[in-house]
Amino acid sequence: MLKPTGELLEEVVVQGAPPAMELGIDRKIFNVAESTLSVGGTATDLLANVPSLQVDMDGTVSLRGSSSVRVLINGRESALAGSDVTQFLQSLPANAVERIEVVTNPSSKYDAEGQSGIINIVLKKNTYLGFNGSANFSGGSYNNYMAGVNLNFRNNSVNYYGGYTFNRRNMVGDGVNNTELLANNSLTNNTSESARLGLNHNVQLGVDYYLGEKTLIGLAGNLSFRGNERNEDLFYNYFNHPQLSGSSSRFSRQDEDDFGYEVALDVKQDFKHDGEELLANVAFGYDGEEGVNSFDQEYSVPPSGRYERARINDTKEDGRNVNIQLDYVRPFGENHKLEAGYRTIIRRSMDYQYSQSDSTQGLMPDYRVSNDFDMTSSVHALYVNYQNKLTDKLGYQVGLRAEQAYLDTELGLLTPGLSEDERTISGQLDYFRVYPSVFLTQEFGNKNQLQLSYTRRVSRPRGWQVNPFVDVSDNLNHRQGNPNLLPEDIHSFELGYTKTWESLLITSSVYHRIVNDVTQPIIQEVDENTGVTLMQWQNISRNESTGLELISRLDISKKWDVMANVNAYHTRFRGSEAFGVDPSKGFSWNANATTNYRFIPRLSLQARFEYQAPRIMAQGKGIENYVIDAGLKLDVLNRKGSILFNARDLLNQRRFGGYTHSNGVHRYFEHRWMRRTFMLSFNYRFGDQSLKREERKRENTEDYGGGEQQF
Repeated sequence: MLKPTGELLEEVVVQGAPPAMELGIDRKIFNVAESTLSVGGTATDLLANVPSLQVDMDGTVSLRGSSSVRVLINGRESALAGSDVTQFLQSLPANAVERIEVVTNPSSKYDAEGQSGIINIVLKKNTYLGFNGSANFSGGSYNNYMAGVNLNFRNNSVNYYGGYTFNRRNMVGDGVNNTELLANNSLTNNTSESARLGLNHNVQLGVDYYLGEKTLIGLAGNLSFRGNERNEDLFYNYFNHPQLSGSSSRFSRQDEDDFGYEVALDVKQDFKHDGEELLANVAFGYDGEEGVNSFDQEYSVPPSGRYERARINDTKEDGRNVNIQLDYVRPFGENHKLEAGYRTIIRRSMDYQYSQSDSTQGLMPDYRVSNDFDMTSSVHALYVNYQNKLTDKLGYQVGLRAEQAYLDTELGLLTPGLSEDERTISGQLDYFRVYPSVFLTQEFGNKNQLQLSYTRRVSRPRGWQVNPFVDVSDNLNHRQGNPNLLPEDIHSFELGYTKTWESLLITSSVYHRIVNDVTQPIIQEVDENTGVTLMQWQNISRNESTGLELISRLDISKKWDVMANVNAYHTRFRGSEAFGVDPSKGFSWNANATTNYRFIPRLSLQARFEYQAPRIMAQGKGIENYVIDAGLKLDVLNRKGSILFNARDLLNQRRFGGYTHSNGVHRYFEHRWMRRTFMLSFNYRFGDQSLKREERKRENTEDYGGGEQQF
């Protein structure tokens, strides 16, 4: 019941939909190509529907409660994402994604980056013989639209493919933020209304050459044009208990234009021994962004009356990525396998901001908010992995990954009159670490498996976390990075058990994660007179998390199936006396369930419920959150077309927030980045959708762009 539906014929394979979840040797595979809930949405919407994953109000993805997770596209870091993976995922159409792979405890073969693991997003790639393609259109609430076309031509020696997608994404949200200063018994109440509009164009082109039976060469390119507009209205009321002492309002508008491209060359060479192969990848990418942010603020402070302030920020960002990777696999008989490889990734980002604020002489440069920040990071790695099967049921894998990392930062102040030494603030960090991994697997019969694993990982700081410039664009909440920030050092232990019946699959995991040099934004200073706070990134001691995760899939009948996930964990922060952070600990859990029901062969329903209990943070606690999504799908035109309708956040309750307390400051915040939406879509497939048996066999072994070897 859990196997893909499909009928093997004499000459062709008529492929049915794969199961919603499959288990790989070291990963969980979620086939989302047929997801009704996310049609007309983005990759962020898809990730929110995957067990083990959560997405917050800003689109930040978490795995098992940790937002330090490595997100890859087709098995490698995408340069199009630049320094903002969240924004990239919100511009990537959901209908471009084939499957999502979740690796909670990656071996030494894979990049050591990411506290909680790896999320690999595998994009669709047509491989049918002959000429074929698809077209789609979606429209819905708040004038959200999406349209796209994909074309493919393949014969025995070459495969050409390409596609174009346009996405108009409009997100309407609101929020509240209350800050209380205990020292002077004052309270600031802040409410907000926001609208984010994104206009995204994505173009993909590629070609695969089959040079005989053992050599495959692929060349692929992506172009991305993104335009973003964000409007936010903030309203403040200031109280000196119990009376109102003043108020203000702030109206901001942000316009950004983004252009990016990526080119990748892949080579796959098979050798005479079965399973022996060499894979090489070279990729280069660029992402550039220019924008203008304007702020208008009005103050009402009795008895002096009203006054206004205005500010304009010009921003520019440039990012470049180079990736070079080589992987070799050599089996020795049926029970032994050796893997070895090398990888270099170099990232360069340049962020520039020039600010002007009003004065009696009109707009004048404001050097408190103007700066030029450059960051260059590189990681050079070698790895070796060895697998051995001691008996028919017992096996192990050991690996070692050595990484040399460099991080160079340079902040350029634009204030006139400074000397060269005063104008430039530089930072350097380099470290060598070894990341071991150990896996022990025991099978019990054909349908039971127990696996014990340990890995060491790292979470490296991002650009905004190490930029020492004080951002005062928010008058009450200043922010600053820390160029001396150390990478987090992670030790991950996991015990997993999988049991399969004819119509039921259950996989359970007990995990324990130790994080040293935990990175958190900390309230460093408080101005008692103005209520201004400064948030700075710091390493605050240690964090430990212990949890239990259950994922199950049940085929109730041929028409009805359910997939459910429960994750419960206990978190303990050691705290830090130096930064005034008290130790904290607590229990949290989340659960979700997705059901599919087919009324008739051409009409099906998909629905999902998710609940997130309050969870512990370093300086506080998050609030609970729950959501219900539902969608209908009707196949038409002899199954070449599909009409889909979905509703996201039916109860209009998808909110994110929490309580924080530190250094005499109590804060409550609650936000939502999107309200309830409805979407109607139409998909049409044309051309030959069949695949010859021998071509399907070769296709199953050539997934160099999305398979594990590229991690």
